[in-house]
Amino acid sequence: MNIIDVSIILIYIVMSVGIGIWISRKASKGLDDYFLGGKSIKWYFLGLSNGSGMFDVSGTSWMIGVLFLYGVKSFMFMWLWPIWNQIFVMMFLAVWIRRSKVMTGSEWILTRFGSDKAGKASHIIVAIFAIISTIGFIAYFFVGIGKFVTIILPWDLTVHMNGGVFLTSEQAYALLIIFLTTIYTVKGGMFSVVATEVVQYIIMIVAGVLIAGYAFINYTDIQINSVITPEWKNVFFGWEFETQWGDKFETFNRLIDTEGYKMFGAFIGMTLFKGFFASVAGPTPSYDLQRVLSTKSVKEAAYMSGFTNLILFIPRYLLITGIVVIALVNLAPELNANVNLTGADLELLMPKVVNLYIPVGIKGILLAGLLAAFMSGFSAFVNAGPAYIVNDIYKKYFKPVASNQHYIKVSQISSFLVVGLGVFMGFFADSINSLTLWITSALYGGYVAANFLKWIWWRFNGWGYFWGMVGGLVAASLQFVLDQNKGNFGDGTLLHQLSQVPSIYLFPLIFGFSILGCLLGTYLSKPTDMEVLKSFYSNVRPWGFWNPVYKQLKAEDQSFQKNNDFYLDMMNCVIGIVWQSSMILLPIYFIIRDYPKAAVALVVFLVTTTVLKFTWLDRVRKIEE
Repeated sequence: MNIIDVSIILIYIVMSVGIGIWISRKASKGLDDYFLGGKSIKWYFLGLSNGSGMFDVSGTSWMIGVLFLYGVKSFMFMWLWPIWNQIFVMMFLAVWIRRSKVMTGSEWILTRFGSDKAGKASHIIVAIFAIISTIGFIAYFFVGIGKFVTIILPWDLTVHMNGGVFLTSEQAYALLIIFLTTIYTVKGGMFSVVATEVVQYIIMIVAGVLIAGYAFINYTDIQINSVITPEWKNVFFGWEFETQWGDKFETFNRLIDTEGYKMFGAFIGMTLFKGFFASVAGPTPSYDLQRVLSTKSVKEAAYMSGFTNLILFIPRYLLITGIVVIALVNLAPELNANVNLTGADLELLMPKVVNLYIPVGIKGILLAGLLAAFMSGFSAFVNAGPAYIVNDIYKKYFKPVASNQHYIKVSQISSFLVVGLGVFMGFFADSINSLTLWITSALYGGYVAANFLKWIWWRFNGWGYFWGMVGGLVAASLQFVLDQNKGNFGDGTLLHQLSQVPSIYLFPLIFGFSILGCLLGTYLSKPTDMEVLKSFYSNVRPWGFWNPVYKQLKAEDQSFQKNNDFYLDMMNCVIGIVWQSSMILLPIYFIIRDYPKAAVALVVFLVTTTVLKFTWLDRVRKIEE
């Protein structure tokens, strides 16, 4: 590690912490300022902050691995998350969410189901879900950043005590970086988070452009095409995954065959099914939801969500593709010779490329950018999670009347508590991997059905939401237990067969179990109070099955109009998904020198951008607050 690279990293850390602490004085007015920036932050800064928070190290490492192995079609693997969520939020959900004028996702639930027992049950389960998720992801960040920083920094920080190891170097690095990030996040709240994330985004952009430029200049199309095949570059697919690699790299073909995605048509069909429902369900109670609620107005919430999509994918895939090109030329022969190759080995591509093939100066900026990606994601979670403790539990159920200074102090204590719990769990690396996988499994398994129905069906009530969430989380957890115990079931048994099925194909079962909880909870209890429904529907104006509520509002006010934009919103979402995909494919094709396909991607991007100007942007400009 050259002194120049180390200096760049240290300058970045000092600058981030300094900016965060310097701007923190703005967060002292009250909870609204602390968690939402007083709803005074410019929408484009919130968009940059949101994009920065999504530019995480672990996700980037995973994307590098799947692009290397599966080729261009790998961008569809991100539909598992699903990344379309950001498109649906852009097109209509940001407007619906922001109209509520609340502080957290669980507080928003009360505007939908009311404050009776059913409403409180739905409110509490979302708050608990958000807090547990935050703690789990902080623990995951603790493990991830320790391993990452240990690879890139040259000093051994192992702490010995009583003749044994008290702290490993990984744990010591993780504690140091997390402490520095927590200080400015806790002190400054949303203002500090956004300010530092904007700076961090700029660093990540510079890193992405430099890596892409280095790969483009130093590696020729002849070198690249000697490794990959035309099928690797082909975005189209059939029912089965075609052979991606030539005979020279047969190990990679065998690896693809063992990963469960050979029936690619069925896989894509299931991601489409899951993606639609998960996207309409809306963002989980996390940092991206906080960014929507932090905007100045409904109109700016839509602008911010659209801007997040625009600024995220091209720079991120410049970085990803640049690293993949360097790995293809330099590391593919070595990896292919490893007959015991597993999917986990592909996660080592990024650190290997960084350590062996990136020149001095660029390496320092890249590592500062990757460190920025970690700090962005971590600070976003630290700001979002405690809001649920303070606003949805402490303030609502324990101390409803207190000064702003008191609530901010409780918020800061809650932040340290959440970070402390996450770090404590992070010391148990084996169990935390399981916890994190459970959260991500349950996140879109147990969350989807109840949060889909809350928008579109008037009869769906608080108990339906509560039992739908519980049913989905239980089913998703059982699926995770099956997956973790594959080797413990006898061949030919039902449990063994279920454990061998990729989790995406079990989604309909999880979804169905959750729907059953939703329906039983709804029909075995009374409907939500009509006044609550009228207030929610007249304020948020969702489309869906709201006819009884609409009729009552229409009888009271003949000028009241229902939302008839379902088909236009869905058309915009389809166009938006194509638009989003073009922003991923454009940098990939450009860096691998497939200029005809890059030109097609550019044309698609320009055409879809133009169409969305008329079908989405012009409509957003006409929104009345």
